[in-house]
This record gives sequence, structure tokens and C-alpha cells, in this order.
Amino acid sequence: MGRIEREKRVVARMVELYCKHKLGLDGVNDEFRELVDYAHARLGRCRFGERKTACKKCPIHCYKPAMREKIRAVMRWA
Repeated sequence: MGRIEREKRVVARMVELYCKHKLGLDGVNDEFRELVDYAHARLGRCRFGERKTACKKCPIHCYKPAMREKIRAVMRWA
């Protein structure tokens, strides 16, 4: 399994845990499903591919500002 696929799994799991434990939801709601889909799309199109660094250290910020804030909140909690 490559780095991109592993990061996709990690993002999905972090969002799932955030929704369950932080928000008290039974599953991932539509708002956070959209976030997971967006993150997967961004990872799939990463120009650095398997050689990518952590998104936090990347010189190119490919997330829209609103989505970046959402994923930051999830990652900060996780």
C-alpha cells in the first residue's frame, strides 16, 4: 500500500472517530462525508504523489480555506 492510500485511510478514520466521539454521532454525517471525499480527491491529485510530505509542511495548499479549517479541527482533535 502506498503513502496516498494510507493517508486516505487515516483521514477517513480520523473523521469517523471525530464524528463518533467528539460530536456524538452514530456515523459520519453528510457534512463530514463531503470532507472525506474532498480530502480523498485532494490526495488523489497531489502533484507530489508518493513522495509527498505532510500536508502541513507542503508549500502548496490545495484545500479551500473552509475545508482546511474543518480538516484542521478534526486533526487537532485526533
